[in-house]
Amino acid sequence: MDISPHMLDVAIERETEGGLLLSDVGEGCPFRPGTFDGVISISALQWLCNADKKYHNPAKRLYKFFATLYASMSRGARAVFQFYPENSSQVELITAQSMRAGFSGGLVVDFPNSTKAKKIFLCLFSGGTSQQLPKGVGTENRQKQIQYSDSRRTERNKQTKQRKPLKKSKEWIVDKKERRKRQGREVRPDSKYTGRKRKTKF
Repeated sequence: MDISPHMLDVAIERETEGGLLLSDVGEGCPFRPGTFDGVISISALQWLCNADKKYHNPAKRLYKFFATLYASMSRGARAVFQFYPENSSQVELITAQSMRAGFSGGLVVDFPNSTKAKKIFLCLFSGGTSQQLPKGVGTENRQKQIQYSDSRRTERNKQTKQRKPLKKSKEWIVDKKERRKRQGREVRPDSKYTGRKRKTKF
């Protein structure tokens, strides 16, 4: 299904399986109720956010598309849309109109921290049993890496706090003298007065 006859010609040349339909999705999906149990779209949704003609209203066109698509899908079916929004406002508009039409679901983002590999998907469910959104690619490894790094840092801080004696304490003085011995410096021998606090003289 495409608004461009040239793109449909390319599909014919490539001997694409299935039927082809020349239609503007902003005017709705002309299919019988319950026709599809799965829908896939690539780089189409963002064009419905544009007003190419004076009578085009992006919000109404998006709602018309999602409402008729919802009707043409069987209960419990899924729809996945990969799209390229220009800004966050388009994402909010598209998501809001899909939910208004009756869908559940949400956004899934692959490689959210990459400028080149980042991809945005709108995953929708048409009723039926509750379904969970899939996890985006490139997000699990980053979470594991952060957790692993934090745990190591926390453990290291704990060990440092446990090992480091208080300044001027007997342990601190003994450790300092041991370091000086290893450095080859002259150190006074330990005695029973080592690290003992002296009384203040008046």
